[in-house]
Amino acid sequence: MKFSKLQAAGNDFILVNGVEYRDLNLSSTAKKVCDRHFGIGADGFMTCEESKVADIKMNYYNSDGSRGEMCGNGIRCFSKFVYDNGVVRKENFSVETDAGIKYINLTLENEEIKYISVDMGRADFRAASVPCTLDNEIILEKEIEVEGEKLKISSVLMGVPHTVILVDDYDNYDIDRLGKAIEYSIDIFPRKTNVNFIQVVDDENITIKTWERGASRTLGCGTGCCSAAVIAHKLGKIKGNSVKLTTEGGEVFVTFDNEYNVIMKGSAETICTGEFLK
Repeated sequence: MKFSKLQAAGNDFILVNGVEYRDLNLSSTAKKVCDRHFGIGADGFMTCEESKVADIKMNYYNSDGSRGEMCGNGIRCFSKFVYDNGVVRKENFSVETDAGIKYINLTLENEEIKYISVDMGRADFRAASVPCTLDNEIILEKEIEVEGEKLKISSVLMGVPHTVILVDDYDNYDIDRLGKAIEYSIDIFPRKTNVNFIQVVDDENITIKTWERGASRTLGCGTGCCSAAVIAHKLGKIKGNSVKLTTEGGEVFVTFDNEYNVIMKGSAETICTGEFLK
């Protein structure tokens, strides 16, 4: 099985042309290829296939084999993969995902992709949409107790569920322990949740560390960056509508309008290509 490995903001993915490989069990394949000791190693696995409603369809699976509705850094890698491999050879195209159709704009420089912009749609703050069972219409700085610690959480659906925690000092938070505990708090989040710990630097800069649902700690998360930006603005922590988010693996740029329709921009890089023999 021929594959490409790409990364965006430190989030790495294995991509396969599903038009050529139609009989794969995507869940079990994801677990095999994403294994960092016995496979290729990645945060997620994607295939492309023909779509009846968009230019191309994206199938996304987490490293644990669970299917994800969408992935922000993943869709940038996906866009580069299908463009570079001639599957979709347009600078503007649409991608069908389980979170709806997303619209892609490529910025080319010397015929190479420099930036990929994605229309992520509107952030949905309704607790029922996330979904979150807490007795609030929207979840903004709601206090919960996790692992014996009281935390103020804010949640949003950005294609996938995200929870954001504002911090003053990362050293005071065991991100892996708390992130995992919140992800698996299914009494609060029935479909589990991604968890982002963010520090607002100024009106135009946020740092972010992410625990991803189905993939554990990752160096970056595109939908997490989008969620962090809109929640920071919703809470009045930033005033502008254009933010650079610095993840542990790179940078993502997020802009949004007054209705929280979000555009995400960033780069993507092909690390290697090869053939998986198992």
